[in-house]
Amino acid sequence: MKKAFISICIPSYNRPETLVRLLESIDAADSKDIEIVICEDKSPKREEIRAVVDKFNKKSDYKIIYEENKENLGYDANLRELANNAGSEWIVYMGDDDAFISGALDKLIVFLKERSELGYVLRSYNIIHQNGGIERFRYFDGNKFFEPGLNSYISLFRKSVFISGFTIKRDLIRPYLINKFDGTLLFQLYLAAEVILKYSSAYFNEPLTCQYDKELKPEFGSSAAEKKFYTPGIVTIENSVNFMKGFLKITEFLDKKYNFNSAEIIKKDISKYSYPVLSIQRDKGLKTFLRYVKELNKLGFNITIYYYIYIIALIFLGKRICDSLIQIIKNILGKTPKL
Repeated sequence: MKKAFISICIPSYNRPETLVRLLESIDAADSKDIEIVICEDKSPKREEIRAVVDKFNKKSDYKIIYEENKENLGYDANLRELANNAGSEWIVYMGDDDAFISGALDKLIVFLKERSELGYVLRSYNIIHQNGGIERFRYFDGNKFFEPGLNSYISLFRKSVFISGFTIKRDLIRPYLINKFDGTLLFQLYLAAEVILKYSSAYFNEPLTCQYDKELKPEFGSSAAEKKFYTPGIVTIENSVNFMKGFLKITEFLDKKYNFNSAEIIKKDISKYSYPVLSIQRDKGLKTFLRYVKELNKLGFNITIYYYIYIIALIFLGKRICDSLIQIIKNILGKTPKL
């Protein structure tokens, strides 16, 4: 049997309805290029998820590997479990509440097959907002290629946080499947950093996936590794602060391991583009928002003028208007502006 070229790896937890949408969006022309790997992480809706997978499997030509974890591993550990079950050359991680954009998967396959030297590929993606607006995450004017090393890691690190469409060569991450960053919800960033430092990388300008900006309750915080950092069903100030601490934990670890100084540079980069970081707490009221800003300041993210512009805009305009303005700017420019 022909070995699959891409393993679409899906960490599944408690979302059978959106998992259906994701599976239905997989549209590779040659089904033999794709295997679908799903690790269900012992959620309350396990039986419903199993039924979704069984139903899809009966009508699909794709190879499907479905595993039910014996215990709730949590997000980061489940990414490792997926990697260990994948059998292809490339891994493409997908959140179970996101989807592929029609036709984009085949374009990615062609892109990867033509460039065997690559170890990691950053993709473009869209967010579909509740008001119907589309926010485009394009980072460069076209496809772009990066030599291995520190500069590429710094350039690509922050841009790689969104899990869906995260594309990395399977064999290259095997030495780095460690548990040191469990509970950060950012294990994929560590994997990207290690590969980018040592292997050629690229940016693929074709929007590959879409995220639906709906009021889905966050499911993090049930596993042993996540309980002290996150609260299932809500996003508290403490949850958001702990998430941001994860960025620093990874960059500081890499600085110590490789004897360079990336943490402060990446912190400044995050500060420039910190609108999503800040806005996540704005709808909870001004008092809560300002308390959250104070905590981010303690972490040292208040180091660029853009950070303060976002705060002022969120205070006086509110999140809804600010979201719309950012969508308009991105649509006019056709990409995320370089700050």
